[in-house]
Amino acid sequence: MANKLRVSNIRHIEITDQLFGRYVSKIAETILPYQWDALNGRVDISDSHQWEALNGRITEERVSSCIDNFRIAAGEKQGSHSGAVFQDTDAYKWLEAAAYCIEIGKGEALRTLADDLIGLIERAQQPDGYLNTYFTIANPEKRWKNLAEGHELYCAGHLIEAAVAYYNATGADRLLEVAKRFANLIGNVFGPEEGKCKGYPGHQELELALVKLYRVTRENRYLDLARHFLTERGKVPNYLIHELETSKDFRLFPEFSNYDAEYAQTHLLPVEQKTAEGHAVRAMYMYAAMADLARECDDEKMKQACKTIWENVTTRRMYITGGIGSSGLLERFTVDYDLPNDRMYCESCASIGLMMFGQRMNLLTRDASYYDAVERALCNTVLAGISAQGDRYFYVNPLEVWPDNCKASTSMSHVKPVRQEWFSCACCPPNIARTLASIGQYIYGEDDKSIYINQFISSKLRTNIAGTDVNIQMDASYMSDGCVRLMVESASSHSFTVRVRIPAYFKTPVFRLDEKEISPVVENGYAVLAVSRGGVQTFTLRANVEPTFFAANEQVRADLGKLALMMGPYVYCLEEADNGKNLTALHVSYDSRIEPDQPLPDLPGSLPTLCYSGKRLSQQLPNDQLLYGTAQFSFSQVKLTAVPYCLWCNRIPGEMTVWQKALL
Repeated sequence: MANKLRVSNIRHIEITDQLFGRYVSKIAETILPYQWDALNGRVDISDSHQWEALNGRITEERVSSCIDNFRIAAGEKQGSHSGAVFQDTDAYKWLEAAAYCIEIGKGEALRTLADDLIGLIERAQQPDGYLNTYFTIANPEKRWKNLAEGHELYCAGHLIEAAVAYYNATGADRLLEVAKRFANLIGNVFGPEEGKCKGYPGHQELELALVKLYRVTRENRYLDLARHFLTERGKVPNYLIHELETSKDFRLFPEFSNYDAEYAQTHLLPVEQKTAEGHAVRAMYMYAAMADLARECDDEKMKQACKTIWENVTTRRMYITGGIGSSGLLERFTVDYDLPNDRMYCESCASIGLMMFGQRMNLLTRDASYYDAVERALCNTVLAGISAQGDRYFYVNPLEVWPDNCKASTSMSHVKPVRQEWFSCACCPPNIARTLASIGQYIYGEDDKSIYINQFISSKLRTNIAGTDVNIQMDASYMSDGCVRLMVESASSHSFTVRVRIPAYFKTPVFRLDEKEISPVVENGYAVLAVSRGGVQTFTLRANVEPTFFAANEQVRADLGKLALMMGPYVYCLEEADNGKNLTALHVSYDSRIEPDQPLPDLPGSLPTLCYSGKRLSQQLPNDQLLYGTAQFSFSQVKLTAVPYCLWCNRIPGEMTVWQKALL
């Protein structure tokens, strides 16, 4: 396909935004050094009950053994494998984040650490190309014998992603050669040819990584292998279920005793699936790979399947924050409109997967609307997953928290009322780091004739369009004054266009070119701004961006009769620190006057707090020692303060809620 839409090179993007720029700077300065300490066992693992659930045993280990596992696999240290079978990916995602930091000019201090880790990974690789510390150390005879649980192919995928990122950032191919050797081994083991294994990843991720490897090497075998894994998945008999039934002597996860085909999206061929099912992260990674394959192979059937699944996710199975995966058991989707607020899962990685899927759908279709959900996930769930200081994390992202009932060894044990230092299953912290370090890829896109503005994050872009050097400076102050300014500097008079996504929260948008009002056409959700001369031109978009109460579809039973507050793409919440205890007693009218107020002090972004009037319900029984009895009700007027959900729990821990009961 000629003139393909592509993401802009992050090497040529500088993030200047007050909110996102703060996090991007911290990735290299403090976040990755902290995570390096964690991977080397110098940060406490505080969620021991989660460790037990993941490994089916009680353990006294309180630190990550990720890097030590590589040393043992390389023969440089004595010991046994420790930690989750997929723990290698923590190191790979750390490396990928470091690569992005190096590429954008912020991570040179990480270069020595990264190169040392690459050397260790290289030494841990087996002579035939195999690379997985769990199987190398603990079960070498069980290679490829438990694809449902073993995560060998999942780990390979994150290795490949790290290798491609590091090669793009530095030009050094040492890790890329490691990844290619492993990918070539996988291609020798798996495939449609007679005598090869017909299995596929239990946890998808390798498929999208193989597409990245194809794009950097242009070797068709990697694209063919990705396509094979996607076309083999869902065939009858079901490979993964048959595998589990015939190898009961080698089990890794006791919670998989009732393993079902939907959990791993093997219930149908991927192109026949119409609803988002099973483990939310696995699903998103598979859908992202499907969109990649649809684009690379011009596969219309796969493209239509992606569109259908996206519609199901975003209109029936997604939280207002962009969180997905409503079941606390097995981190999975359930049914349409089942969106509980206090015991859901909404793993940070799942929202990152949603961003990946949405970005690819935009590249496939040129439809700006896919970035609505990308933005929603980024500005809420993904940012909420990391503390303002960068050293504490949420794995689960609830919309309602009562800290007292978040008890270990109960159905609420997965919900944490405060961010954690680290996790025994630490997939989310380095995933957040690699996403924020490469945030530029979600802001700008390009084809041969146009630059696309997909996110309103203050930044600078240097690129070349239609043979012309172009600089863009975007200043996005829309949360304070409704304004986005684009200063476009072109080196020649060759014409091109700047296409600006118009989100629904921009009410009555008005464009100006320099000081003159213009009326650009809108195509696929983008306002098309024509640039036809050299020099500097300034486009200004001004719109009403107002705080607004939203309701959910009445079929979302958890939110019936409730309101959620948003301003721009940001969801707001009530915290105990501002509004007292028992937030469930608070009620608000949908037509309450909402006043923007000062941002939270010492927190990034200068996002306003929102103040409005509400009422607190008082419910008295004849005897306050009774659990039940006839009641008297009364309301008292209260002043409420809402804060951005992405910044919740950065002050005094306490209750939190997004959805507020409506006064009818």
